Amino acid sequence: MSLNNTPAADRIHIGIFGRRNAGKSSVINAITGQSLAIVSDIKGTTTDPVSKAMELLPLGPVVIIDTPGLDDIGDLGAQRIQKAYQVLNKTDIAILVVDASVGFTKEDEAILKRIRDKKIPYVTVLNKIDWCETLPEIQESSNTICVSTITGYHIQELKEMIAAQIPDNASDSCLVRDLIAPSDFVILVVPIDKAAPKGRLILPQQQTIRDILDGHGISIVVSPEELPGTIASLGKKPALVITDSQVFEEVARLTPQELPLTSFSILFARYKGSLSLLSEGALTIDQLEDGDTVLISEGCTHHRQCGDIGTEKLPAWLQKHTGKQLQFEFTSGTEFPEELQKYRLIIHCGGCMLNEREMKYRLLCAKDQNIPVSNYGMAIAHMKGILKRSMEIFS
Repeated sequence: MSLNNTPAADRIHIGIFGRRNAGKSSVINAITGQSLAIVSDIKGTTTDPVSKAMELLPLGPVVIIDTPGLDDIGDLGAQRIQKAYQVLNKTDIAILVVDASVGFTKEDEAILKRIRDKKIPYVTVLNKIDWCETLPEIQESSNTICVSTITGYHIQELKEMIAAQIPDNASDSCLVRDLIAPSDFVILVVPIDKAAPKGRLILPQQQTIRDILDGHGISIVVSPEELPGTIASLGKKPALVITDSQVFEEVARLTPQELPLTSFSILFARYKGSLSLLSEGALTIDQLEDGDTVLISEGCTHHRQCGDIGTEKLPAWLQKHTGKQLQFEFTSGTEFPEELQKYRLIIHCGGCMLNEREMKYRLLCAKDQNIPVSNYGMAIAHMKGILKRSMEIFS
């Protein structure tokens, strides 16, 4: 996948934070060399977090997130500040922009403490240095820099400092290529139903195909009804069968027991989350009681259609499997509750639209509050009696 086509979830997320009129938008425009953010002398120009996917050398593909001012006022301002703080949950590198002519304020100190508490790599930018008669004293020279977006002073050095925040040992994680050998056949089972997008594959399927290609494997994409004939005609056993979770039961029945089988959702659980945590969460489905509330959460927003897996199929399967009268709540996109005590179980999607930091944040929220959490693929596999089989490939 080229840099220009890298999914947002796989890009480095750079969050820009600071008070109103500290020059956050000007810094964004300076480091990107583009007019991506609106610059104005009027306080509060940025009213909501704004994301832009682009390439930023020497980092490569990134998502830059401009946030509202941390000193916004009024009830609406408080909501904007909360939105800015929520951006930290998906921020891989934080940039705190401070007006050098004003110096550090309590808002700057508060966000900096939160950044450090979350162990997010960060850079402190003392902006508007051209307004100062003398350079301010720098406490942390390794990740603090004075700049001027007007004169261009230290802008290139700032870009290099941002790039230096990525750890040298950052892992080259993969979805599936470490499970196969070159020239292996991998069969991908993709149902074409009402929920399938017209004329294209969904992102998890696209990414899995690309990862197989990177491992020099051979992808074979079929619908469920074509699976038996495809297996019989290959001439050698496929190394792995990967299925959409919605047809897990049917595909398990059609796939010979000796062939490894898993789902796209379970692959993403390994890629971005925790296999053990999510598989343990699936087992708690059997402990649900009448009146328990289950949160079903998706990382993306899409038009709900008849037969939607999250809002229709999963609730129906859970009710049938448990024989209990359950309550359901749903979230999507960037919304995820901070307080989870009301839920007996959380079932999350595979998280293909969320970056690794945000997915792990959500799992940690559940773990810290002692709420079991699973994902679509594992929950469905457990209810269909094939969870153990779908996990064998990883052991």
